[in-house]
Amino acid sequence: MISAKVICDSISPSGVRLTTMELNYPRFIHSEFMTHRMLSRNASSSRAIPVEKMLKQVQENPAMPIHWGKNQAGMQAREELSEIEIDVVKSDWNYASKRMTEIATLMSEMDLHKQIVNRILEPFQWIKVIVTATEWDNFFKLRLHKDAQPEMMVLAEHMKKAMDESIPVELHPGEWHLPYVDLADFDDSGDPITEAIKCSVARCARISFLNHDNSTPNIEKDIALADKLLEAGHMSPFEHIATPMNFAKDTFELAWENGVTQKDRDNNFWSSNFRGYIMYRNLLCT
Repeated sequence: MISAKVICDSISPSGVRLTTMELNYPRFIHSEFMTHRMLSRNASSSRAIPVEKMLKQVQENPAMPIHWGKNQAGMQAREELSEIEIDVVKSDWNYASKRMTEIATLMSEMDLHKQIVNRILEPFQWIKVIVTATEWDNFFKLRLHKDAQPEMMVLAEHMKKAMDESIPVELHPGEWHLPYVDLADFDDSGDPITEAIKCSVARCARISFLNHDNSTPNIEKDIALADKLLEAGHMSPFEHIATPMNFAKDTFELAWENGVTQKDRDNNFWSSNFRGYIMYRNLLCT
């Protein structure tokens, strides 16, 4: 169930690659993934998913460790338990997940809100995440290392493979990196770029092209959702949409473009954590 697939892959005229991936991994490693601040990300929320759907996932396919390490000093468990011991602790893990589903069911029957009920299921949940970045070297250096938690290392392996097999599409300034969107779906009679951007925002927010019930998305409803997110100040889904900068480096002769937030010691322009691309969120904020 640990998986990674490239959703949108772009490369600018200056050679900077911007990649968006959709990930699936055990909820219990999510806090580790969130430590990587160069990555823009959104994740499925325990507060939003219906209890019935979460119960079904945990009952049918509970997330569990892929390496059952023996206790030792330090953060890494090099040696695994014996096969017999692994069978025992796997049984214990499955029993714990079954018991939690029973308790969650009782809580739900008492009309307790999903934002509380789903919390006790989190150790056994899978989580779906969308991530976008220009800078991946540090992530892969740390997470492909033998000292990484095994589940995180497997995730990083899937991500690296997905990126290696993907061919980025050349994108020019004014053209947009749009996860989950095909511009061909938008009518030229209106404002197709703005509509496509808003639909991409909405789909990044729910981490899917499809609606939560797996139905085909409605463009008007996606636009309304993006507007609602903006009005409420929920800005993280706006980070996955970006356009290449006209000038990726400072020549000391040009004014900074709208949306540029900083410059590094090598004179590279940045828009928050994106190098060489204007993050759509920063256009709204400025």
